This record gives sequence, C-alpha cells and structure tokens, in this order.
Amino acid sequence: MQYMLMFYENEAKVAPLRDRAERTGPYWDAWNAYIGALYQAGVVLKGDGLLPPATATTVRLEGGNRMVQDGPVAVTKEQLAGFVVIEVPDLDAALSWAARSPSSSYGATEVRPTLPPPN
Repeated sequence: MQYMLMFYENEAKVAPLRDRAERTGPYWDAWNAYIGALYQAGVVLKGDGLLPPATATTVRLEGGNRMVQDGPVAVTKEQLAGFVVIEVPDLDAALSWAARSPSSSYGATEVRPTLPPPN
C-alpha cells in the first residue's frame, strides 16, 4: 500500500533548534538520516492524490511512547513542513516509519493512504 507521510512542525519548538549554527547541524542531521533511511529501504515513491482527511492517522511521541490517533488532529500551531509518499505492506509499517520521523518528537507525522489509480 502507498501512504503519504506529512511532517508537521511547531515553529515555537523547532526555531530554537535552528537559531544558531551549532544547533542547526543536529536538526538537519536528524532529517538527513531519516530521509536517507527511507531511500535506503527503497520505500520512497512520488506524490499522489489523497483519500479524504477522515482516513488519516496521526502519530506523536509523548514520553517515549507512540500515541496513535485517528483523523488529522494536528494542533493549529503546527504546520506542514514536508511530505514523502512511501510504499509499504500495511498501515502498521507506515506508522513505524512515521514514528521514526524527527517531526513525531516535536510536532506530528500524519499518515494517510493515497488514492488508488482509477480502473
């Protein structure tokens, strides 16, 4: 199945990570490692249309625990910072990749199935 992972960031939380050169490196290093792992696993595809927002599942890490919520429940202070479309066997695999995203630690990662091609 194909899923779009949408990365939401809370600007108030990530701004301090990017305000000085010595802190910018770890921020981008985490993203580069994550995106590199996705490509190395061979799961990255291209952009596609999405099913309605009601089909979304949102992943957050709170106290080291993965919290999974149905629906697009991103806090309004969070904004879409990027996305990737992956092909994995099922929703559990997509949620596993989402939990590894840096955005799940300081924002949220929404997982949504892509719209299947027309017959």
